[in-house]
Formats: sequence, C-alpha cells, structure tokens
Amino acid sequence: MVVTELEFLEAWIPEQMSPGTVFVLDGEGRFGSEENPYFAVLACPRCGCMGLIKRSQYFGLEPMICGGDNCSAEYFVDEDNHIAFRRSQ
Repeated sequence: MVVTELEFLEAWIPEQMSPGTVFVLDGEGRFGSEENPYFAVLACPRCGCMGLIKRSQYFGLEPMICGGDNCSAEYFVDEDNHIAFRRSQ
C-alpha cells in the first residue's frame, strides 16, 4: 500500500491544488446531506483531478475513488492525515 501525506491549502486558489492537496470548505455542512455533508475539495493524489469529499471520507470512514476520466485510483485518509491507496485486486 502506497502512502502519501495530505497537503492543506489555507485559501481557495485552484491553481495551487496539486495531487494530494485538500481545501476544507467554509460553512461546513451547507452542502450535501445533513448527516454527511461535503466537507472539502481534494485533488486526487495520483492524477490531481479535484473532487468534493464528504465528512466521512475526510475522517477516513469511507474510501474515495477518483472521478477523473483517465484515473480510477482508490484511496482513503488514515488517522494521521496520510492518503493510503487500496491495492489492486
């Protein structure tokens, strides 16, 4: 399993989002379902494609799959804010 660290962006500057960068949304809880709202924007650690992630994904309770056209990376965030990739089967 390959592991990489998250990088945090303090201000929303899309041009600075590189693979593995996360930006926590202001007004957390305003978007998505009430019990599991969208919480942050994460650039796929493999290809850099940006996508919204839910609170449960940010805290490592659910895995993520890249939504990029040419990438299908599966990964999750562990308790140390590292990204761990799922092994291919």
